[in-house]
Amino acid sequence: MTQTKSSTRQIGGLSARLVDALPEGAAPRLLCVLCHGYGAPGDDLASIGGELIRASRAVASQVRFIFPAAPLSLGGYYGSEARAWWPLDMEALDDAIRRGTFLDRTDEVPEQLLDARTLLTDLIQAQLAELGLGVDRLVLGGFSQGAMLATDVSLRLASNPALLGIFSGTLINAAEWRSLAAARRGTAVVQSHGRQDPLLPFAAAEQLRDLLESSGLAVEFIPFDGPHTIPIESLVAFLRAIEGALAHPWPHS
Repeated sequence: MTQTKSSTRQIGGLSARLVDALPEGAAPRLLCVLCHGYGAPGDDLASIGGELIRASRAVASQVRFIFPAAPLSLGGYYGSEARAWWPLDMEALDDAIRRGTFLDRTDEVPEQLLDARTLLTDLIQAQLAELGLGVDRLVLGGFSQGAMLATDVSLRLASNPALLGIFSGTLINAAEWRSLAAARRGTAVVQSHGRQDPLLPFAAAEQLRDLLESSGLAVEFIPFDGPHTIPIESLVAFLRAIEGALAHPWPHS
């Protein structure tokens, strides 16, 4: 049976959960960084690492997963473990949900996006340097607000990552993302979104897909009949894409 190992480290300005099943002394061939959503604890997505490790020998023997905790502690109503990458106007969101409408976030540039971007980029660069990996050996993704941050950071990397995972994310900062996306031509993307998502509209996810596809990114879009979540079919597609990245020739070997 595969023995999964888990530890917590401070990497730059972020606390992060590290999960892998690498043999003792072995270095990973792929680094997978997944960012949680608004209001979740820092290790909210950590179980995904274990699931993918158990599902694939290739992943178990060659991938390290990192799950960074967002820098902002929400506390109070959300609970002591709840965190966020940047604040949200919850009154406006609650009002939109009551009225059965959606907030248009297409042109939104969150005030603290730059801070979150810097922290996540620093974590990624530190880990890639420590492991002796290039950006082409990076899988970056997230859920909801974490997916927005992962998309923003991926568009600003020095070169194409191995894979971008967008789970129930949405389009923000549209003008800048559109101008940056062409530099990511050829990047593989797994994107999923629920048709009944009450928080982030399905139509906005389609807009994000269209923006990425029109810029030359290779998007596997997975719509599903469900709410704001990560369905099993998107994890299966994500796993297949990770295995595909592992099978790709490795220039650092």
